[in-house]
Amino acid sequence: MNKVVHPHQRHAGLSAATLAAATLVLAACASTPPPTAQMAVGKAAVDRANGASAAEAPMELASARDKIARANVAMASKDYVLARQLAEQAEADATLAEAQARTVRTDKSLLEVRAGLAALREEMSRK
Repeated sequence: MNKVVHPHQRHAGLSAATLAAATLVLAACASTPPPTAQMAVGKAAVDRANGASAAEAPMELASARDKIARANVAMASKDYVLARQLAEQAEADATLAEAQARTVRTDKSLLEVRAGLAALREEMSRK
């Protein structure tokens, strides 16, 4: 015994499934809390890196600034998942900028120490 399904009944089942899926997606979005703490941490990291790292790691710092700006836009549009991701990436880029700046400063200091040692050796050899 084959059951005949009216075409409108097939679409009604599909629409109910689509509606249920859409409801789940919206519920997931609604349950994502705003990443206010991560936004603050990301902004603080970028602010901290701004001073010392601006000259020594400009590309990394520019990336961090761009990402925190995009995170602010995502936060304003209530795209909390994207805002969190961008804030975390901004924090990582700012931390990298600081580390790169420290490396550059350390390398400069090392060169100065080596130059000083070379000058001392030269002076000692003349005596």
